[in-house]
Amino acid sequence: MNAVDDPRRAQLRRLKLYAVAMLLAMLAGFIVSHLNGERGIWAWVSAFCEAATVGALADWFAVVALFRRPLNLPIPHTAIIPRNKERIADSLAVFVRDHFLEPETLLAKLKVFDPATRLGEWLAQPQQARMLAGMARGWAVQALDLLDEAAVRRAIQSFVVEQLRQWNAAATAGELLGLLTADNRHQRVLDEGLKRVATWLDKDSVRQHASALIVRYIRKEWPTLASTVDWVKPIDEIGDSLADRLARAGLEELQDVLSQPEHPLRQDYARWLGDYMQRLREDPALAEKVNTLKQQVIDHPAVQDYVQGLWKRVHDYLRDDLSREDSVLAGYLERSLSKLGTALGEDPALRDALNQHMLAGAEKLTNRLRNGVTTHIAQTVKAWDEKKLVEQLELSVGRDLQYIRFNGTLVGGLIGLLLHAITGWLKF
Repeated sequence: MNAVDDPRRAQLRRLKLYAVAMLLAMLAGFIVSHLNGERGIWAWVSAFCEAATVGALADWFAVVALFRRPLNLPIPHTAIIPRNKERIADSLAVFVRDHFLEPETLLAKLKVFDPATRLGEWLAQPQQARMLAGMARGWAVQALDLLDEAAVRRAIQSFVVEQLRQWNAAATAGELLGLLTADNRHQRVLDEGLKRVATWLDKDSVRQHASALIVRYIRKEWPTLASTVDWVKPIDEIGDSLADRLARAGLEELQDVLSQPEHPLRQDYARWLGDYMQRLREDPALAEKVNTLKQQVIDHPAVQDYVQGLWKRVHDYLRDDLSREDSVLAGYLERSLSKLGTALGEDPALRDALNQHMLAGAEKLTNRLRNGVTTHIAQTVKAWDEKKLVEQLELSVGRDLQYIRFNGTLVGGLIGLLLHAITGWLKF
């Protein structure tokens, strides 16, 4: 509302006019009674009007002195409110702090309110959980739309790349191998590998390929021997025989390794793996090689493009899901809120725990904000323009203050009549 249109302003102006009219009426009555010699009834009128005028003027001075200097005269102890604005601001701030922000009072009211029970009852209503989930979905979509995608992509790329650069790949590889070797897992890995090799060696196609390689090698390296042998027995048959024997020998060796937990090959394998893990953890040269390889991977354009595209993929997925009425994320949030409401209604321990957390949080917040709010109130009041402060206070309480002027006029007049009566009685 515009200050000019404030209805309190018209009321205050009207009451001030009434008070002035009463003062003028008392002055007129005093003058008329004096002109009539102040005899008979005019003596009583003079006593009443004289005392009423004094009372009206005294109360006018008192009311005006609260807000400004009467007649702009430098009278001491006037314009009380403007002159004491800072003290009033400090007192008001302390009053609010001690009576409205007292932690014990606030916590007592919050405890009686039992926020956990009320929250549980509210969330247990399906429409409330659905409304909250819908509001959260809308806020999330707006937040995604407001984000600067280019800035987010740069931030994510910078963060991921920096974390990868700081990552000790060699130590992590050593720890990972340590996990793989626990409980002889590395031996089971070796078994699987050997079984796959055995399956591969047992295939006819592999043996045929091996035979062809043997024949081709003999013909290339020893052509004369190949011609001589071919005259006695076809060299292809010799290649097949050698390939078959090599395959059987390999299978027998693999079977020995698989059937003997203490086979030398297993021991060599375990020893090599243990030494390599130790080197990954302690050998600076090997760690440097691993980290150099890691750096090359990080700097690869494909990896950089992938990291840059992370946010776009996440953003597109979230935007697409949250834009739908049947959003998976919103549905999950709605179900979670409903379950929370049901749990709060059925589990007293959960309610007590939540109430305790709320009370503890409220106490910390109150203690943290108490002095800040006090300072804010004091500084705000001190920063107010004195003229506007006086105007607002006068509009708020000025109407009642004008009734003090009315009462002062009437009470003064009655006192004047009483004094006139006492004087007359004493003369009698």
